[in-house]
Amino acid sequence: MARFEEAERHLDRGVALARLIGRPYLEFTGLAYQAAIEYFRSFARAVERGRQAAELAERHGWGDEPAVGVASVIVARVLMWQGRLEEAGPWMQRAERTLRAEADPAVGLVIRSMRGLLELARGRDADALAAFQAADQLAGRLAEPNLRVHGNRSLLVHALVRLGETDRAEQALAALGDQDRDLGHMRISLAALRLAQDDPHAAIAALAPVLDGSVPVPRTIWLTQAFLLEAIARDALGDSRAAASALERALDVAEPDGVLTMFLLHPVPGLLQRQARQRTAHPALIADILDLLAGQAPVPRAGPRPPLEPLSDSELRVLRYLPTNLTGPEIAGQLYVSHNTVKSHMRSLYAKLGTHHRADTVTLARDLGLLAPSARSAR
Repeated sequence: MARFEEAERHLDRGVALARLIGRPYLEFTGLAYQAAIEYFRSFARAVERGRQAAELAERHGWGDEPAVGVASVIVARVLMWQGRLEEAGPWMQRAERTLRAEADPAVGLVIRSMRGLLELARGRDADALAAFQAADQLAGRLAEPNLRVHGNRSLLVHALVRLGETDRAEQALAALGDQDRDLGHMRISLAALRLAQDDPHAAIAALAPVLDGSVPVPRTIWLTQAFLLEAIARDALGDSRAAASALERALDVAEPDGVLTMFLLHPVPGLLQRQARQRTAHPALIADILDLLAGQAPVPRAGPRPPLEPLSDSELRVLRYLPTNLTGPEIAGQLYVSHNTVKSHMRSLYAKLGTHHRADTVTLARDLGLLAPSARSAR
């Protein structure tokens, strides 16, 4: 994280200087790479920076520059994870048109894997599989290891499972080395396969190291899927209490960035409806997911007045966890800071946003675009 913050400081200065001296090309490229950094910190800010970069490029006739492709990849990826598939489509096409995938296998892998995820979320499983296979073929041409290889292979297995090709999915996992097979991505894929084979006990066993943190995943997005699969497995075993607990954890992880696509890949409307009738911290998010499953796209909303003062990066990181039902000490554990630090940031958030309670802070932050919007409240 320290490197991200250092890079962001340099980019902030570079963009500000480019504006000051009237160098729009430097401003545009800086914004594009700011979007790439923000992707790992705040989906809302990543999309904002990506859109700004693309709009500036279009105004100056730089629509085919590689930096436009970088910005487009980031915006498309965020919109896909948030279930905003129709919005993601044009951004995905722009990325495919702009980035020279054939010249750089790493770029080709990313582009084809993202195309596969978009088709998988749309329910076009055969097209998704073809895209994931094309990405996997490029992996052999990489000069250095790439984290996207394992994520792509995990999604490839999911596509096979959704197509009912469980034998091929089993073979794909068996072809991996022991070290690769034990990665968090692949354990999640194995759990999906075991559920398709009506073996929830094996699915829970596969997920256990991921959920207890002993086998990490590169992004919390994948934890949404892991907890969701655990909920499905627990429900299949008749343990409704454990299923509800796992589903609530999945919603906890999904809420800060509005990650809905995992619920498209593993639709559980019955479980979600049952959760909504119980005590949940996420009624609006559940409503959004159910709308999405029913074919109604989530709609972002605009916000009112800005904060009294700009929020710091540390305050924004705490803010992203406030919509969840995690306690202050649990948020501190997620961020690797002390509980007192979290309490200090929360007091500062209340002061800057002019709120007095956690729920009010979350509502206003959504209105301001600091958190993923709730489609339900937009209507």
